[in-house]
Amino acid sequence: MRTPAELVHATGQPSFEITLDGLPVTALPGQSVAAALWGAGILAWRTTRIARRPRGAFCGIGQCYDCLATINGRPNRRACLVPARPGDAVTTQDGHGHG
Repeated sequence: MRTPAELVHATGQPSFEITLDGLPVTALPGQSVAAALWGAGILAWRTTRIARRPRGAFCGIGQCYDCLATINGRPNRRACLVPARPGDAVTTQDGHGHG
């Protein structure tokens, strides 16, 4: 039986911090941004364009685009594919991410 850390290929290195809308989130080396957010119990970090419905990771492999987030000021990043890095600033994305 594999542990969650093994499933996301986390190494034995110490955890680090990223933020979501300024709030600290603990991440492990090897985790994607989406995995770190999930690990913190955060299930949504985007709203849809028209109905403003919450969205987070759905497929987890970069095919569905539900997990789009603004990461370090860049909108429309697929959080399930972006490796979490110390100090990453993730902000909730509204719709398509462009003003």
